[in-house]
Amino acid sequence: MDRFDVTPTGRNGRATVAVLGAGISGLVAAYELQRLGHEVDVLEADERIGGRVFTHRFAGQDGPFAELGAMRIPVDHHLTLRYVDTLGLRGRLRPFRNVLSDPDNLLRVGGELVRVRNAAKPLIRYTEELAGGRSHRPEALLLVGWLHATVRALAPRELRELVRRDTGKLLAAAGRLDLTPYLKDDRPDLGAALRRHPELWRACSSRLQSFLDDLIRESGTGMCHLAGGMDQLTEGLAARLRRPVLTGHAISGIDVRRDEVRVRLGRRGRAVGYPVVLCTIPFAVLRHLPLTGVEADKLDVISTLDYSPATKVGVHCRRAFWADQGITGGGSAPGGRVRQTYYGTTGKDPSRGAALLGSYTIAEDADLLGRLPEPARHAAVLHELRDLHPEFGRPGMVRDVVSVAWGERPWHRGCAARRWGMSATALAREVERAARPQGRLFFAGEHCSPAPAWLNAGIASTLEAVPRIDDLARRTGAWYDAGRSA
Repeated sequence: MDRFDVTPTGRNGRATVAVLGAGISGLVAAYELQRLGHEVDVLEADERIGGRVFTHRFAGQDGPFAELGAMRIPVDHHLTLRYVDTLGLRGRLRPFRNVLSDPDNLLRVGGELVRVRNAAKPLIRYTEELAGGRSHRPEALLLVGWLHATVRALAPRELRELVRRDTGKLLAAAGRLDLTPYLKDDRPDLGAALRRHPELWRACSSRLQSFLDDLIRESGTGMCHLAGGMDQLTEGLAARLRRPVLTGHAISGIDVRRDEVRVRLGRRGRAVGYPVVLCTIPFAVLRHLPLTGVEADKLDVISTLDYSPATKVGVHCRRAFWADQGITGGGSAPGGRVRQTYYGTTGKDPSRGAALLGSYTIAEDADLLGRLPEPARHAAVLHELRDLHPEFGRPGMVRDVVSVAWGERPWHRGCAARRWGMSATALAREVERAARPQGRLFFAGEHCSPAPAWLNAGIASTLEAVPRIDDLARRTGAWYDAGRSA
């Protein structure tokens, strides 16, 4: 059913701009364009706003929640933190505990679940076996063992295989280094070792090298999250807009003309003309829409950009039983179909239970779970979680299970743009192609950034597009009455 019932009007020398998509990129764009004096229509296909920011709340507003989308902000992502400050949310920032950051988190080593605090000896034995029993210094075995453990926890299957193949080269490089500065309580500082010793990078396959930056970031400190839910960021931006976001408005085509962009809506394809449009729709979705007036090179990058899937499964429990085992946060890495499990907290009302992210998977692992029917997906995750924590099998412990398979959602078709293994030159060229405007049609989103997947990437691309949109509107007199139905 088509529900476009607004006829926006530009006035006072400003344009009415259409922003396609109400994720972080689209909401920041609308907020900034509004600050410049423009009227903005934000059109969102989904019935909810936020895009890949998705906080699911169990048992009402005061109950526990699971982050089914973005769940952390690196402390050096200053653009994201700018909007945290703008919305008055700085006081709600808390440290985010990454995977294997708690001494009592669990990881699987050689088929056995062990605590992080007890993992050193099993990891040394495991790495020795991978090296074929050849003699190596214990410090080198431990460093490479933890690198293996971290890659197994965080990386897709292809990279898990590559790190196994690179074991000999990594041990040879590590064996020539003084690793004492990086060892603390039998847990090496992988990030510091990799940053200060490029020979460790060179010992890795090129595909693995391109993943190491994310690996260092995701396994170290320097992350934060918003107490009370990441959706405070997107909901807060939407609340600052003069016009409400138009949810349930699926785009069915875009026609770029000399003096306007015509946006088609819904199954009937009703067209609405705008003098300027900013498209934040993921290319994995956009490539399935009819696009006219768009050059061949742009159509090529839209049709070929690869997206990585992700699947998240949130579990609502009667209580936070993991605290009985000393686990205060962080994430376990049990492998299997679950891959990563992050421990949450209770909400404002502890009687409403506690929540955790039972499973977080990416790439092929996400497809494996994401393509299962939802009941089978939940049953598979709970089955493996009982091996990690038998408490999941106790009657009445699990109150609810929810999940999002981002690769299967029609308005997303993936979690993040994927450009692994590209040289710096090739990456810059592909990002330029993705962000290049087509006349009055502009583009933004994490897929228009050299550092995709993070909120900061989408915001950065938006802040590059907004002044260009403002300049075009002022130069061309694009302030006539917009939103005219065809």
